[in-house]
Amino acid sequence: MSRARPRPRDLAIRSVALATLVVASGLLAACGAQVPPSVSDRAVTATPPPTTAPSVDTKFTKMSYPDDADAPCGQDKAPDAKHGPYRGNLKRIEAKDPTTVVFELCGPDVAFLSKIAAPAFAINDTAWLQSHLDPRADEQPISTEVNGTGPYRLERWDHGTEISLARNESYWGTPTRNERVIVRWRDSPSERVIELQGATVDGVDRLDATGVETVQADVNLQLEPRPGMNTVYLGFTNTFNPFDDERVRRALAMAVDRQKLVDTFFPSGSDRADFVTPCAIPNGCSGNAWYGYDPLLAKELLAAAGFPDGFATTIHYPDSSAGSSPDMAGIANEVKAELLDNLGITADVVPEPAATYAADVEAGKIDGLHLASQSGSFPDVSGFLDPQFASSSKEFGKPLPDVTRALSDGRGSPNPGTRASAYGKANSLIRDHAPLIPIGHTGSSSAFLGDVEGAATSPLGVERFAWMTPGDRRQLVWLTTNEPPGLYCADETDPVATLVCAQLTDSLYAYEPDGASVEPALARSCSANKDATVWTCKLRTGVKFHDGSTLDADDVVMSYAVQWDADNPLHAGNSGHFTRMASWFGGFLNPPANP
Repeated sequence: MSRARPRPRDLAIRSVALATLVVASGLLAACGAQVPPSVSDRAVTATPPPTTAPSVDTKFTKMSYPDDADAPCGQDKAPDAKHGPYRGNLKRIEAKDPTTVVFELCGPDVAFLSKIAAPAFAINDTAWLQSHLDPRADEQPISTEVNGTGPYRLERWDHGTEISLARNESYWGTPTRNERVIVRWRDSPSERVIELQGATVDGVDRLDATGVETVQADVNLQLEPRPGMNTVYLGFTNTFNPFDDERVRRALAMAVDRQKLVDTFFPSGSDRADFVTPCAIPNGCSGNAWYGYDPLLAKELLAAAGFPDGFATTIHYPDSSAGSSPDMAGIANEVKAELLDNLGITADVVPEPAATYAADVEAGKIDGLHLASQSGSFPDVSGFLDPQFASSSKEFGKPLPDVTRALSDGRGSPNPGTRASAYGKANSLIRDHAPLIPIGHTGSSSAFLGDVEGAATSPLGVERFAWMTPGDRRQLVWLTTNEPPGLYCADETDPVATLVCAQLTDSLYAYEPDGASVEPALARSCSANKDATVWTCKLRTGVKFHDGSTLDADDVVMSYAVQWDADNPLHAGNSGHFTRMASWFGGFLNPPANP
């Protein structure tokens, strides 16, 4: 596997004297633990947590990154031949004292807390990063060895078989309700359900339709739908007739039976979309909900617009989709039938090459209805609405100025009340203008044994296993879809990797167990200035990493710096892409001229 090879340079850190910590990579041997046969038929070798601090302790140094006199912002040309222009929104990260970190931004970011809550921004010990990241190495030790602050510690990773997570006895938060979590994987949905019925596992993820029926029919099992984080919709481009008339768009919005479409063509766990943004996202479902199914009123509205007998149009959809996606061809053909029955509209269904379809939609080239889906770029309402309604996208044709203003108001203030009011207005205006018809949010389903207390799924895929009690068993066994490629989640996008990282590491904030709202984690609080360009975070005191090191503000600065700066000697991982940092914060510091 090829990996990024960033060019080393001196760390731009003020007053820093960092010692290198050499950490043993082998796990400590320990006594065996008998596992109840209803959970597993083999013994588990437990590894006790460290009882002493590491041999070398990094002293707090009041780190600042970068240390340049003028922090980067708004560079419109390459600073030198080796680097491209800086387009990011981070300006400087500074440790003011051991428990205070200040993030300076180039521009406002009211979604800052929603971003930093992701496991990709988990905090690592500085010395651990120094000793476990090496751009010269083909395999990064940090990808398979984890030193977090989370409720579990990495006990063992049997590659190809399972990952064992043991309770962190020094955890700063609420103690776990089980002693251990075993994460296993099988790519066959039917085999996962068979294991659940045989009680060899406590929970399984990603059921197919047959699996859902099996679980629903078994009184010993419990089904837990996972709310969807994307939206399937029908869109219009208002530069094409007759979709330049809002009455026409509203009429179609009332003539489509969205609940029938979801029930028939979406996977189990999906729900009808009454707003563009999923309701798990704060403020996503404020304002007026979408139109109900009302063919008679739709017919009257279309007649008033001058089309009492309907018209001819087309319905475009991508010709291929992932196996867990809704049946887009089925949706398109059902919409065709409903428009003909309810409004007299005749529509030709047109499959489009998936490779070019998204670009054509974005450019506003589709002259009929276009069936598409979108996910938020990050878990905040602005991450769902801004790309379609407050950007250069021509998908819906001419801009909607009142929607754009409302989104600007929501984006411009960190005040919760102001944001709620702004997004409620934006959602209501989107309904009024009807530039699209939200159909459904594509969900999935998980299942647990009936005696697992606290069983719940996260819409973001970061289940909180620490809150689950697996009956009278000491450990919880989770069966998922695949083995994670690595566990340094700053540089991973794989959902299973993200899930495991969420058990082992902590970020400054965290997502609530059953939603996308955020709550303090390693930070006791993070507060913004009035325009959300400076965020000050106060850390919890006495938090220990799994190896006994103590969390301080320098660790926060370094954990972000190694992701942010493409020239940092520790800017290394499984792939070197650091996707969340690059996309959520606008780009790397010192990006290569030819990425």
